[in-house]
Amino acid sequence: MPEFKKDNILNLVTIKNDFIELSAIDYGAIIQKIIVKDKNGKDTNVVVGLDSPDDYLTKDNGRFLGACIGRYAGRISNDGFSLNNKHYPLKSNDGVHLHGGETSFGKLYWTVEEVNHGKNPFVKFSYLSKDLEGGYPGNVKTAVTYKLIGNSLEITHEATTDKTTILNLTNHSYFVLDDAINVSNYNLQLNCNQVLDTLDNLIPTGNLNNVVTTKYDFLTSKQMGEVRLDTCFVINTDAKEKTAAKVYSKKSGISLEVNTNQPAMVIYTPADFAAICFETQNYPDAPNNSNFPSSVLKPKETYHNTSTFTFDIVK
Repeated sequence: MPEFKKDNILNLVTIKNDFIELSAIDYGAIIQKIIVKDKNGKDTNVVVGLDSPDDYLTKDNGRFLGACIGRYAGRISNDGFSLNNKHYPLKSNDGVHLHGGETSFGKLYWTVEEVNHGKNPFVKFSYLSKDLEGGYPGNVKTAVTYKLIGNSLEITHEATTDKTTILNLTNHSYFVLDDAINVSNYNLQLNCNQVLDTLDNLIPTGNLNNVVTTKYDFLTSKQMGEVRLDTCFVINTDAKEKTAAKVYSKKSGISLEVNTNQPAMVIYTPADFAAICFETQNYPDAPNNSNFPSSVLKPKETYHNTSTFTFDIVK
């Protein structure tokens, strides 16, 4: 079982530059706040967060607000996976293992490794996931760094292992660009011409579907309208435009661009509050689909996932 911090005392770290202020806590390496200015110069928190760090222990209700997700972001089918001719069972709900299960990185205490308040301020968290924690093999040393560079937030996940394992990390921030009651007025553009085909329980079938003429077609910028998403989009790395996603609120004037070295992103718009997630990552259930990009991490290799979230004002 994971080792919990004595007395469950949470540490809150705040970094800022001339454009962005970020607050994060060591529980789940959670991003609690990202403050930017809207078109009227008003400070705006562009992520959904709870008022007090302690609230995340009791009020999150499984939403993973702003958390680092691991060991495997997204869903894994078949109650586990096989690796090197050995089956690793994972605790599942109706055959589906989600976001690392009960020992998800988003529900564990991390160590604040370093805080830097220089020109490009950053905070670095680390966590050691022990062999077979949550059912996954290998002692995995993980670090996530939140760095502010101008008007961008750079999130970097890194990890090493002493035994061949699988790994898929992401950040689960819910972005909210204005105070509207839903995201219907957001303009969204995605550099994604395919989505993963899924069953009703959102487990991938192994096939990819073209987005053209479907509700998932955001190849050109348009209002989201009534479209609600819990969908893995495949990023078109061959396109001249390398920005994975752009979203903009005319009401606030705040825009967000997402860039990543990952092959996909799960975009999620919850039904009960206004927000949109851009979970940059490998494909869900890749361990059970040989035609998906590999999620295997071996000893002497380093897992490296970097994504940049750039905020701007469109007047």
